[in-house]
Amino acid sequence: MVVMGGIVGAGIFINPYVVAQRVHSPVLILGVWVLGGIVALLGAFIYAELADRMPAVGGQYAYLREAIHPAAGFLYGWALLLVVQTGGMAAVTVTFARYFLELTGWNVSERWIVLGTLAFLTAVNCLGVKPGTRLQSVLMILKIAAIACLVVAGLFFAKNPQPLTHPILDRPFSLDLVTAIGAAMVPVLFSYGGWQTTNFIAAEIRDPRRNLVRALIFGVSAVILLYLLVSLVCVRVLGAEGLAQTTVPASTVMRIVAGPAGARLIALGIAISTIGFLSQSILTAPRVYFAMAADGLFFQAVARVSARTHVPVVAILMQSAWALVIAFTGRYEQILNFMIPIDFLFFGLSATCLFVFRHRDRAHPIADPGFRAPWHPVTTFAFILACWLVVANTLIKFPRNSLVGVFILLMGLPVYAFWAHRKSQASKTQEIASS
Repeated sequence: MVVMGGIVGAGIFINPYVVAQRVHSPVLILGVWVLGGIVALLGAFIYAELADRMPAVGGQYAYLREAIHPAAGFLYGWALLLVVQTGGMAAVTVTFARYFLELTGWNVSERWIVLGTLAFLTAVNCLGVKPGTRLQSVLMILKIAAIACLVVAGLFFAKNPQPLTHPILDRPFSLDLVTAIGAAMVPVLFSYGGWQTTNFIAAEIRDPRRNLVRALIFGVSAVILLYLLVSLVCVRVLGAEGLAQTTVPASTVMRIVAGPAGARLIALGIAISTIGFLSQSILTAPRVYFAMAADGLFFQAVARVSARTHVPVVAILMQSAWALVIAFTGRYEQILNFMIPIDFLFFGLSATCLFVFRHRDRAHPIADPGFRAPWHPVTTFAFILACWLVVANTLIKFPRNSLVGVFILLMGLPVYAFWAHRKSQASKTQEIASS
């Protein structure tokens, strides 16, 4: 449930229309979601092997630190805190607040809902990983129920279903078609992203070499099935042209099939999805900041673990506070524009760690190799290429916002130099004192 909760958010209810605006035939629309699912499954295989090799706190941070350089791990944690995770959390919290107010009709400020939501979920996750995962499991069940309602309504109660098999292509095969498919892959891969967050808490999962590997593979496979069914329903009820013309495809489908009550029901499902993603973010990402502090590369208070709940409470509170600042200042929309290339840059970079670890295996063979990503290195190369094509596409289409994200990332270099120097000086002082 934690794996699925980290992937399934509001995106699947909204992004189908973005895909339909970039490719315009039912076959291409569904084909892009299939292709995105294959990339996601390749990512699950890679991250399952990484988790099997290093079931350590911090996930990607630990892989980059051990395989490439501590600076690479630090830059990942830096970007996660200032751009990727907190920016996404801010946007998702505001999205939830808007849907919540629309459903309830309450005449209160959106900021109060944002504050209350973040405060509640932060408190739940500060109680420990078990209460957090229980809430995540409940929210995931409710999300699956909302998706099931949408799928059943679209498959069995649509009165005038649209054709699914023609036309196959919306234009002759050409470079223009290839670039259109590439553009459509951006929102698809963004929707599929999130499987990596479970690796952040690998050290807190019982028998992670067995349970986390299974959770990644089965969780991502289940999400692929859910996403394909939702996309199929959207195309079947609305058609390619109708899907491209609405910005709320799930609500439009339910309104056509079940009337206003159906539209309100799916709006509730979208609200639940956003709150589930937010709970997952609060639960997992602070483990990266905890690992950074434990390595002497961040404030030591962040590395403190509660004696009662055994979670890094300060790290959780710090992340939520920064997400709240972004949400209240309204600058989260700008951050969303430049978080995508940074996020997928590190997806691909983390996958390169597999080559380093496999090379070390040849020099120092191990008796129990555990899980290994199938068809490596071909599948690993394919995943890295897909991720970095997303980065290139976003840099080309949104250069100003993307370069702001790159600037924030590069600003982490002098910050790393400061913490690394401080750590070195502390080590020298300890050596002198011990001698």
